[in-house]
Amino acid sequence: MEFEHTAEQLQLRRAVREFAEAEIKPHVREWDENSVFPLETVKKLGQLGYLGAIFPEKYNGSDFGYIEYAILIEELARVDPSVGLIVAAHNSLCCNHIYLAGTEEQKQKYLTKLATGEWIGCWSLTEPEAGSDAGGTRSQAVAAPDGGWILNGAKTFTTNVHYADVGVAMAVTDRAAQSHGVSAFILEKGMSGVRSGKKEDKLGMRASDTGEMIFENCHVGPDQMLGKPGEGFVDALRILDGGRISIAALSVGIAQGAYEAALKYAKQRKQFGRPISEFQAIQHKLADMATGIEASRLLTYRAGYLKDQGKRITKESSMAKLFASEVAVDVCNEAVQIHGGYGFTKDYPVEKFYRDVKLCTIGEGTSEIQRMVIARQLLKD
Repeated sequence: MEFEHTAEQLQLRRAVREFAEAEIKPHVREWDENSVFPLETVKKLGQLGYLGAIFPEKYNGSDFGYIEYAILIEELARVDPSVGLIVAAHNSLCCNHIYLAGTEEQKQKYLTKLATGEWIGCWSLTEPEAGSDAGGTRSQAVAAPDGGWILNGAKTFTTNVHYADVGVAMAVTDRAAQSHGVSAFILEKGMSGVRSGKKEDKLGMRASDTGEMIFENCHVGPDQMLGKPGEGFVDALRILDGGRISIAALSVGIAQGAYEAALKYAKQRKQFGRPISEFQAIQHKLADMATGIEASRLLTYRAGYLKDQGKRITKESSMAKLFASEVAVDVCNEAVQIHGGYGFTKDYPVEKFYRDVKLCTIGEGTSEIQRMVIARQLLKD
C-alpha cells in the first residue's frame, strides 16, 4: 500500500504540531510530576474542533476521516502522550458510542456539546473483576417502575472520569444472557447516585485522569439507555475497533517523540572525540527504530483507510494496535539506552516516554487479547 499525505492532511499535521509545541510542550514536566489534568488546554483543543474530530458537522464535529484522526492523536502524543490519551478516550470511546448507538435526540443533546469541548466525556467498561471478560461485569441495572433503571456497582480505569460532564457506562440488565445482557447508559455530572471515586496514581500518562465511577442507587430515565437493551457490550466491541486505531496512533506518536529525542542526542553527545551517532551500534538502533515507526504508521493508516471505506476492521485495528504498541515500547527502551545515564533522569524527555508508553500495550485490550482477536479473525476467515 503506497501512502501519500493530502495537502489537507499535511496542513492538519502542521497545525497540531504547532499547537502542541506552543501550548503543551512548556508544561509537560509540571503536568506529569503533579498529575495535573490540563483542562484549559483540553478546552482549547475543543475550540479547534479536535474533540469532535470524527463526527459530522451537524453535531458540531470536524468530520475527519480516521487517517486525519490518527494524525491528530499522533502529533499530540509526540509531545505529551497524556493529552493524546485524553483526546482519544473522549473521541473514540465516549463520543463514538453515542454517535454509533444513540438516538437522534441523544446525539443532539450530548454529542453537540461534547464535540465542541463544552463538555468532556468518559467511558466506563472495566471493573475490578471484569476487564476483557464481559461476563465478569458486576454493575447491575434493575428496571424501575417508571420505565427507567436503578444502577448499582463500580467501574475502574475510567479515563477523564473526574473531569467528565458526560459518561457512558455498561451494566448488566439480564444476567442470564451473558454478553447480550449488558446494556449501556448515558450518565451526567451531578446526577444523583453517581460519583467519581479513587483517582489512580500511575506510573505514566500522569496528566491523564484515571479513576473509578461509582453507582449507588443511581436512577436513570428510559431515555438514558444508549442503544438497544442487552446490546451494550456488543456495541462496545464495535467502539473498540475504532478505539484501537487511536491507541495505535498514540503509540506511533510516542515512538516518534522518543526517536526524535534520541536522534538529536546522538548527534550532540560526544564520546572518544566524535558524536555517538557515528558509531555503528547507535546507527543500527536508530535504523531499527525508524523502520519500526514507519511500519507502525502504515498499519495504523491502513486500518484508518479501511474504516473510512466502511469496512469491518476488527483484525486490522488489532494488528495495528498490537504492532505499534510493542514497537513503541522497544523504541522508547532504545531511546533511553542511547541517552545512557542521562536517559534515566527527568532532564531528558525519553524518561517520560519510557514510562508513558507501557500503557499502550495494556489499554483497550492487552497485547495478549489483541493476539486472541487477530487469531480468531484469521481462523474465521
